[in-house]
Parts: sequence; C-alpha cells; structure tokens
Amino acid sequence: MRRKITSVFAVLLLIVAGAAPAAAASGASVQEDCSFPVTSTDATDTEVTVEEQPERVTTLAPSAAQTMWEIGGKSQVVGVSQYATYLEGADERTNVSASGQSYVSVEKVVSTEPDLVLAPNVIPNDTVEKLRESGLTVYKFEFATSIEDIYAKTELTGQLTGNCEGASETVASMRDRIETVRAAVEDAERPRVFISIGGGWTAGTGTFVGNMVELAGGSNVAAESNVTGYGQISEEVIVERDPEWIVQVGQYGVYPETDAYNNTTAVRNDQVITVSNENVSQPAPRVVNAIVTMAETFHPEAYEEASATAEATTTEEPTTTATETQTEMQDTEATGDEETTAGAMEDEETTTAGSPGDIPGFGATAALAGLAGAVLLARRR
Repeated sequence: MRRKITSVFAVLLLIVAGAAPAAAASGASVQEDCSFPVTSTDATDTEVTVEEQPERVTTLAPSAAQTMWEIGGKSQVVGVSQYATYLEGADERTNVSASGQSYVSVEKVVSTEPDLVLAPNVIPNDTVEKLRESGLTVYKFEFATSIEDIYAKTELTGQLTGNCEGASETVASMRDRIETVRAAVEDAERPRVFISIGGGWTAGTGTFVGNMVELAGGSNVAAESNVTGYGQISEEVIVERDPEWIVQVGQYGVYPETDAYNNTTAVRNDQVITVSNENVSQPAPRVVNAIVTMAETFHPEAYEEASATAEATTTEEPTTTATETQTEMQDTEATGDEETTAGAMEDEETTTAGSPGDIPGFGATAALAGLAGAVLLARRR
C-alpha cells in the first residue's frame, strides 16, 4: 500500500511540477523576426539577451525539452532533466538532474557548456541565479495558464533558439487541432467523466486535467460534486454520478477495482482510456494530443465530421505567399485603412479571451493541499 500511495504522490508531484505558478511573472516580448541578438524579459524580471543563435541548449524540465523536439531544435539540445527521457534520443543527452531530487544540479548544467539554458517556471529562482553567477545565459519561462500561453511559449522558444519557422508551424498545427475539437464538441451532449489519478484521487475544479476534459467535450463528475483541486472522491459519489467514461492519467492512474467502480457505465461498457502523463502534465505542444484523444473518444462521430470539414476547408483555401501578404499590408497602409485593421484585431482578441480553449492552470493551493493529503495518507498507511 505504501508503494501505491507513493506512486500517486509521484504523479501529483509531476503534474504540479509541469505547471507551477510564478511568484511574479512579467510580460515577455521579442522582435517579430528571427534575427539575433534577441532580447526578452523573463519570469525573474530579468532582461535576457541571446547574442547569436545558440548551438548548445540545455533544458531544465521536460516541457522545455519537449518544445525543442517539436519545433525542430532537438539537435541543439545537449542537456535534459531525468523526466525528459521519454523523448526520442533524450537519453543520449547529459542528464542534468540532481541525484535523488526533482530539480537540477548546477554543476551538471555548467558541465554541458550551454550557450543558452531554458528554465521552465518550476525551476527555483535561486537555481537560476546560481547558473547566471556561473556565467550562463538563462531564460526562465512564465507560468502557462491557458492554451494561448502554451502557443506563446512555443513561439518564444523558437525566437530564443532560432527555430521561428518550426515554432510557427507547430503552433499553427496546434491551433488547427484545437479548433477542430471546439467545432466537434460545440453542440454535443457531454458524457460524465471521472478522472483517475490513482488510489481514488481525482482532479476537480481549477485543475489542468479537469479543464482539458471539459475542453474535450466531457463533464467532470468531480467538479460537479464540488471537488476543488486534487482530492479523493467517495465511492458513494461514484455510484451516484455513474461516470460514462474513466480517464486514467498515466501508468499509476488505474481506477480502484471495487464494486462501486466496476458497476459504473464506464467499466461495464469498457469505456476506460489512459492518457499519457507527459501529454497532460507538461505545458508544451503535446498537450493537444491528450485533448484530441479525449475528444475523438467521447465524440467519435462529431469529431470525425469536424475533422473532415477542417481538412476540406484547408484543401480549398488558396495558398498566400509571404510576398502577397506583405503587398496586402502595404496596400492597407497606403489607403489609410488603419481604423478597419485595428478593429479587426480587437475583434480577434475579444474572441480569443475567455474562449473555451483557455485551460486554467492548477490552483497552487489546491494542488499543494492534495500533495499534503497524499503524504499524510502515506504516513498513516
């Protein structure tokens, strides 16, 4: 039993580590082209300048490594953390994690001789400062609270590492897939879904996983039962809510095999799926994979139809070259149509803000409370 509780604790720790909140994050801005030097203010409120395209990049947490892999920059990566080894070829890079710890060894990072160090928000500020004192250029990312933040973080990584085109293509693909999900679930009836983290633990209101389920067109039974953050749910609630689907998070997210669970519609109809922890806990491009998997599982026909429509639309759309786009922009400026252009941009921002695509991050208090509960439970057992 102790091993089982410890495993659940490890899953919760990984999820929280994937998107820990920043103490005081500032708005990052970079130039629109992909030239160097590039300067941006990071989450430590430090103006970081990358003088030239880095040939050697060390990533301090899996989300940064995954992003580099997705945008075509993995050949630049020379150091990764222990939890990034699921990425193809990552085991050939230097493991910069500290022995027996969740974070990194300053000495190991320095030994990789990086031109740039990418530090996701989970990395403590004092670690970032020690690396900077060692003469390294370190960029610490802000806390990602929505899918839009993940888009922006991906684009920024491309700017900092000279992979702008790959980043733009990755984000475009992510946006297209999320829009297909939105179209599929917009008018669909939402099935009741139980999220199993393991040991009876679940994700309720204000959690990353819970909001992913909602975005994918499911109705989170824990949220409906007023569970906030991460916590355990009673078997009486499971019987009452009778989930139609069970989503298991990672290898330790197996639901309890008790009568209460075994008699649910989900188990009786073999409607249990497992989503990769790496696709759920890390604010990086592959988060879309988990959302799509759930959407096409909950709403197969609607998703297939939306996907076919999106594909047909893409095929019919004419290709606009960069030269044509530039000419159109010049024509707009020449006709003095600034008011119309600005209005269109405002409409776009209004549509994006608060849209169903927003994925709120973890409530830090709730997540930590869940972790504390797991520790106390482990001690009692």
